[in-house]
Amino acid sequence: MKNKTLTATVVAVAALLAACGSTPQATTLMDQTRVEYRAAQSSPNVATYAQMEMKQASDAMAKAETATTDRESDADIDKLAYLARQKIALTQEVAKRKVAEAEIANAGKQRDQLLLNQRTNEANAAQIRANAAALGAVVAQADAANARQQTALAQDAAVSAQARNAQLEAQLADLAAKKTERGMVITMNDVLFGFDKASLTSNGMAAAQKLATVLQNNPERNVLVEGFTDSTGAAGYNQALSERRAGAVQSALRGMGVAPNRVAIRGYGESFPVAANDTEENRQLNRRVEIVLSDETGRIMPR
Repeated sequence: MKNKTLTATVVAVAALLAACGSTPQATTLMDQTRVEYRAAQSSPNVATYAQMEMKQASDAMAKAETATTDRESDADIDKLAYLARQKIALTQEVAKRKVAEAEIANAGKQRDQLLLNQRTNEANAAQIRANAAALGAVVAQADAANARQQTALAQDAAVSAQARNAQLEAQLADLAAKKTERGMVITMNDVLFGFDKASLTSNGMAAAQKLATVLQNNPERNVLVEGFTDSTGAAGYNQALSERRAGAVQSALRGMGVAPNRVAIRGYGESFPVAANDTEENRQLNRRVEIVLSDETGRIMPR
C-alpha cells in the first residue's frame, strides 16, 4: 500500500514537472529544487530505504508545483520550494544513513564468520594470523561505516533544524519579526497600547494571539518580553510603565494558554532607545515592547 501511495504521488509530481513548459517562469530556487527532486526520484537507495520520506518530499514538491502553476507570488513559490528542498535533502540523508546501517550489519556478519574460522583453525598459526588480518580489515570497514552513519545523523539533524527554523520564520511573518544576534525579535509599538497606559488595544490583543499560536506550535521556545519608554516625564514613572506594559503582554499570553514559566518580563524604562528623543516620531519609536524568542533549548541571549 505504501508503494502504491508513493507511486501515485510521484506520478502526480512528474505530471506537474512535465507541464512546466506551459506554467509561469519558475524561480531559480524552484529549478534547483526540481533538479534535486529528480535526483532523489532516480536514486535506488531512496527507493529502497527512504520511501516514506520520499512520499513527504513528493507531497511538498506537488504543493510547490501547484503554486507555480497557479501563478502565486515568487516569495510564496520560493518558500514552498525551500520546504520541498529540505524534505528532499532529508530523504537523501535518510537513505545514506540506512545504507550505512546495512553496511554495518553486513560487516558484522563477515566479522562473526571470521571469528568462527579463527576458532576452528586455532592450531594453525599461519591461518590464525591471516584471519586476524582479515578481521582487522573488517573492523576498519565497520568503523568507517559507523563514521559515515554518524555523519549522516549529524546532517539529518542540521537539515531538520533548518526546516524547523524556516517554518518558524514563516509563522512569524505576520508579526514582522526580525532576525537579530539575540534571535527572532518582535516589536509591539506604542499604538498597540492605550495612551500612556499598560492595557493592550484590540490590535495589541490580536498580535498577542498570533504570538500565542506560534508558541503553542513551538513548545520548545520561550520568550522574554522587554518594555521601553521615551525620556518624557519622570524616570521612575517611565520605568514602572515599561514594566507594566511588559506584564500586560505576559498576562495576555498566559490567558491565551501559554504556560507561565515560558514568558519572562523585564522593564528598561528610558534605557536602550532606538532613536533620539528629539521629535514626537522618534519618541514614539522608543515607546515599544520587544519580544525575544529563545533558541530551541529555551535559552535567550542577555541584552
